[in-house]
Amino acid sequence: MADRPLRVVVAKAGLDGHDRGAKVIARALRDAGMEVIYTGLFQTPEQIVQTAIQEDADGIGLSILSGAHMTLFPLIVEQLKAQGADDIVFFGGGTIPPDDVVALKAAGVKAIFTPGAPLQDIIDFVNAECGKKART
Repeated sequence: MADRPLRVVVAKAGLDGHDRGAKVIARALRDAGMEVIYTGLFQTPEQIVQTAIQEDADGIGLSILSGAHMTLFPLIVEQLKAQGADDIVFFGGGTIPPDDVVALKAAGVKAIFTPGAPLQDIIDFVNAECGKKART
């Protein structure tokens, strides 16, 4: 595979209309040299996964502030598996209680970043984890 920038889909799912954090993450990843595809608001898990497949993304970052993380995050994992795209690194963020973080990681979410997470930590995670996929 030729060297290319990492490609990351940043998404908002369901009825969550708060997208400032997602836009901050998208800009930070872009400024770190990645290609970022922002899906906009009100996407379904199916739409998000299809976008990632069509864009040949290395990762999906899903932002949830609505409290629907225990429903929407597992649906993304299921869609990735169903589409044979479970090599796409899936991570998320938002207002997620610590107990739910443990359950979501067990369900297949690679990492969860909660409010206040340093942008550099997210960039480092994406470079490390999505970079593995891009090199294979």
